[in-house]
Amino acid sequence: QTSKFAQSDEDLQVMKAGAMLRKVKSRSWKKQRHFRLQEDGQTIWYKSRWAGTGHSTFSVADVDVVREGHQSEILLSIADEFPADLCFTLVFRGRRSNLDLVADSPSEAQVWIRGVRKLIQNTESMNDKERLDQWIWDWFQKADKNKDGRMNFKEVRTLLKMMNVDMNEEYALRLFTMADESETGCLENEEFVQFYKMLTEREDVWRVFQDYSRDGQILTLAELEDFLKQEQQEGERSLEHAQELIDRYEPSENTKKHGAMSIDGFQMYLVSPEGAVLDPQLLALHQDMSQPLSHYFICSSHNTYLMDDQLRGQSSQEAYVQALKRGCRCVEVDCWDGPNGEPVVYHGHTFTSKILFRDVITTLAEYAFKVSEFPVILSLENHCSIEQQKVMAQLLDTILGDTLLRAPLDRLVPQELPSPQDLKGKVLLKAKKIGGLEESETLTDEIPDEVSDEDEAEPKSPSAENLSADALRLNDKKSKFSRELSDLVVYCKSVHFHGFEYSHLHSKCYEMSSFSESKARKLAKDTGAEFVRHNSRQLSRVYPSGMRTDSSNYNPQELWNVGCQIVALNFQTAGLEMDLNDGLFSQNGCCGYVLKPDFMRNDDSFDPERPQDRNGYTSLRLSIQVISGQQLPKVNQKEGSIVDPLVRVEIYGVFQDQAKQETSYIDNNGFNPLWNETFHFIVHVPELALVRFVVEDYDKASRNDFMGQFTVPFTCIQPGYRHIHLLSKDGTAIPLSSLFVNIKISELTTEV
Repeated sequence: QTSKFAQSDEDLQVMKAGAMLRKVKSRSWKKQRHFRLQEDGQTIWYKSRWAGTGHSTFSVADVDVVREGHQSEILLSIADEFPADLCFTLVFRGRRSNLDLVADSPSEAQVWIRGVRKLIQNTESMNDKERLDQWIWDWFQKADKNKDGRMNFKEVRTLLKMMNVDMNEEYALRLFTMADESETGCLENEEFVQFYKMLTEREDVWRVFQDYSRDGQILTLAELEDFLKQEQQEGERSLEHAQELIDRYEPSENTKKHGAMSIDGFQMYLVSPEGAVLDPQLLALHQDMSQPLSHYFICSSHNTYLMDDQLRGQSSQEAYVQALKRGCRCVEVDCWDGPNGEPVVYHGHTFTSKILFRDVITTLAEYAFKVSEFPVILSLENHCSIEQQKVMAQLLDTILGDTLLRAPLDRLVPQELPSPQDLKGKVLLKAKKIGGLEESETLTDEIPDEVSDEDEAEPKSPSAENLSADALRLNDKKSKFSRELSDLVVYCKSVHFHGFEYSHLHSKCYEMSSFSESKARKLAKDTGAEFVRHNSRQLSRVYPSGMRTDSSNYNPQELWNVGCQIVALNFQTAGLEMDLNDGLFSQNGCCGYVLKPDFMRNDDSFDPERPQDRNGYTSLRLSIQVISGQQLPKVNQKEGSIVDPLVRVEIYGVFQDQAKQETSYIDNNGFNPLWNETFHFIVHVPELALVRFVVEDYDKASRNDFMGQFTVPFTCIQPGYRHIHLLSKDGTAIPLSSLFVNIKISELTTEV
């Protein structure tokens, strides 16, 4: 346990004693705060000396990494005031802002840097049992108000409220008395563990166990094999897998020796990654990565530099770090002329803050390939003068070095785009380009329109018969554009979209267009099949409407349905749209590339409005029994407040597959609510469908409060009895919080 580990480590002992550290938010906001590690060895507490009883805490489990020295924009801005050996940054998971800190001495800074790193390492190395023990110990610490190491019945009742349980007092007292083996009227540590185990006994899991266990005590190897075959739909490998599960999860050596599994082992299997709804084998990198870029959905960010809204939000290099850490493979840079000949990045004509183009590219060079080795597309919104465009080209060249793709692979003009595999470790520039890649290009000095993709008004589609490619190019107004920058554009040349017919006859595979969400939606609705065919050969980028000044998002599913690869979202804004994005890209090693279904990659005519017309069409029946919930998070932190949870299952996919069904709500029980409600869905295009499980706190007077969610691609679902491990609004795990479901997937035998 972390707390025991914390008692034996010198650095952690110093952290428990506490220290005054400067919390830094900007050059002008630097304030002393008292920080200390709490007794649980898991929570860091801090407060201002003027704050009275007010204080803040955070869990070490939420800290992703500790950066040493001037490793953030804010600490760099005060480098002249505080040397690097006093400074460090705590980087959190999810969307929470970094915590920039300055110690009084280098030795004090090192204590906190080493200490937090040790705690992170210890947390990450815990197995499931140690994590559960830590969880129980944490609750014990929280409820033991008078800190005497024991817990009386009044403290236990307070604890139950904290844990989201509204339990009948008589039943609570019965459990308390059973656990109080020493008959002292108080629970000591081990007795509390016993009380917790009785409290968390899973009757729902016990019932499933009983269905397959002949003697009600153990599952023999044959019985476990039968369960895997019948319920988990595992087929041929059930026997081999049954033995693996016993070896891996059965805690009793004696039971294991007899080739059997107890209820404890069975429950450990069901809450493990193998018992999760998302198939762990599909979580790993497993797809064919050797197909053309246009055959993949690509995880993409819009206005990547913004941490907040589009009018006054802060521009930050940190936003690029966060997006790249989430597997993003297409980032956007809005460039404008800056002072002293240095281009700057910000949202033009607004009050958003400015950052140097140089710093953005330096960040990209450092973080581009930490999470995924597959190519990063740098989408350039270029508003700079020709002089500063030359500076940009020079900075890209010198900072990115060999990672920047400067010429076609093998120096050949491509007939189709290269693959993610071919382009591993490369940064591709997406921007306007003078001329093309062909040696015989007749208009090599053609100058493109200077407006950026997102400024351009959509030109009216001319008929392909009366407009040749050359004539159409000459129609573009001429303006200044740097040859140096243009030469760095290889496979992502930005062009106006002149209609599908024109593209089919004239466009090169390396030419790509950007569409506003409304334009893309209209094309998807009116000419879906043509859009799919276009996207099998060329890249399309879709971006949010300029009216979304609050950085809200549109639903990306409609655009994935027609094969658009680069569906750019505001990563800084949590909600349904980013949940879908995270869900789609959670598979295939979180590498930022997901292979499109085969019917979107070939010349088959697939129309998302008429899915039943495609070759090999088969619809599936999806049945989901929502059985129970476990340790759901509190929404309202008031001590007496307990949630009334309900579960909604949502299907996203082609129009015919969009559906939602929800359970009734359970009064006052977020700890172990039981629903046992079953939903049935028909899914026409499972290859494009996402299934989202949402838990909300029911409120009859106002909108329900979000509690947690999990989104899974339909094709990655493991059928059978599964746990769904819930994520917060920010996409981070909520410890021990889950839903227990039974999922059945079958082919429809008759047309519905």
